[in-house]
Amino acid sequence: MLRKVKISALFLLVLLSNAFAAKASKQDFYQIKIYHLKTDAQEKTVDDYLKNAFLPALHRAGIAKVGVFKPLISEPSTTAEKLIYVFIPLKSLDGILALDKKLAKDNQYAVYGKSYLDAVYTDTPYERLESIVLKAFEDAPNFMLPKLKSPMKERVYELRSYEAPTEKYFQNKVQMFNKGDEIGLFKRLNFNAVFYGSVISGSRMPNLMYLTTFENKADRDAHWKAFSADDYWKKLSAMPEYQHNVSKNDTKFVYPTDYSDI
Repeated sequence: MLRKVKISALFLLVLLSNAFAAKASKQDFYQIKIYHLKTDAQEKTVDDYLKNAFLPALHRAGIAKVGVFKPLISEPSTTAEKLIYVFIPLKSLDGILALDKKLAKDNQYAVYGKSYLDAVYTDTPYERLESIVLKAFEDAPNFMLPKLKSPMKERVYELRSYEAPTEKYFQNKVQMFNKGDEIGLFKRLNFNAVFYGSVISGSRMPNLMYLTTFENKADRDAHWKAFSADDYWKKLSAMPEYQHNVSKNDTKFVYPTDYSDI
């Protein structure tokens, strides 16, 4: 009898372990690569590389949708830093390293990306390359394509970054999105969010990020006006348990390039 109990307990433990692993595997991981550029020539080189080599290679590697975004600039400046954001959804954290291995074996990628991949140190394609790795929230485990009708260049995507004073406050803000159902509020008001994620590696931590999308600037402003006036938001934001959990809110307005999948 004792042996049967031990076997049953072991079997139950295995089942629970598999259940937790299955649940964890359902949450996407994301990599956001940010190209920091100085010249128009660098921007063209990176655009050509992403459009003709990188995105097609990712598609061949099984990543069907990749986002490429650029900042919305109201007044062009010759001194302003140029940026290109690349959003890559992955099914696991190991997917980042696995992707590098797949690219190294992709001959077509090497051919079409040659001018970028083989650039000499005196003529680099960018000034700096930044990488942020995120894990999707429990209540938004997978990225979503925006349901928009406007042309790509008319759209306004809003990339928000919420830094927290400490790790505990950070977990509290994540809980506000999940258990507090801030995600549900965004869904109800049709913010067309692409992703919500916790930053697990990046220059700004503790931190979470999310991306909402709109037809245009007027559509964006109307959505946030409705959000601010919403009774549930007023109630949620006033709850004592969710106070002081954001120390810095960094908002970037971007638009998708004509070759972006998202």
